[in-house]
Amino acid sequence: MFLSLASYNIHRCFGTDGHYMPERIAQVMDGLDADVLGLQEIDMKLLVDGRTQLDYFAGTMGMHAVAGPNSKGRRGKFGNALLSRWPVREVRRIDFTLGHFEPRGALDCDLDLGDGRCLRVVVTHLGLNARERRHQVMVLLDAMAEAGDRLPTVIMGDFNEWRPSRGALRRLDRRFGTSMMPRTFPSRLPLLPLDRFWVWPSAGLRRLTVYATPLTRIASDHLPLRAEVQWNAGELAAGRRHVSVITKV
Repeated sequence: MFLSLASYNIHRCFGTDGHYMPERIAQVMDGLDADVLGLQEIDMKLLVDGRTQLDYFAGTMGMHAVAGPNSKGRRGKFGNALLSRWPVREVRRIDFTLGHFEPRGALDCDLDLGDGRCLRVVVTHLGLNARERRHQVMVLLDAMAEAGDRLPTVIMGDFNEWRPSRGALRRLDRRFGTSMMPRTFPSRLPLLPLDRFWVWPSAGLRRLTVYATPLTRIASDHLPLRAEVQWNAGELAAGRRHVSVITKV
């Protein structure tokens, strides 16, 4: 089965022009045409037409929604979320907050694709400090190991790691294969590969694209990433993955 997935740090729906415009984010999501969306920095306190951001996006896109708030306080509920065209069979919320650092976590979900097929999707947002990222990757890998390797898996999110060959993400590379590193931040002039995808088995990754348009350069401070995956008898051999940049008006 062919599937498309996208990862997008929406920056609480505040654009690079400083305006709060959830409608722009919804327009970007529609353009991505993804079966599954992993969101970071979604604010469940800020409202859109009387609804939370997540309820607004789920209603606009006609998708199932799963909330993964990491921070619950005066700022309200703030963190990760997942939108899926497919029913969500199981949800595991992983907390890997470290000490005094900002609360962080991951959503670990099993999606029901029908005919007995499932896909495991992990959505996360790692911390800004190298020490906390090392801790968070270890906790994430331990939590994922508990469920085993029974399902094809996609890991996506904002990993806040800008060093191509160093840092905590080497552990993920060793476990799931080296991730590609298209530049996604800052959106107006992307220099850093903060947003990543890992696909397991890795041969299932058909294409990875940065969705760079005039709208995405202003809607958030990150550009969204879109992956196309398919696991079947004719899946691509390792090494035939592609990176391309989509530009649309």
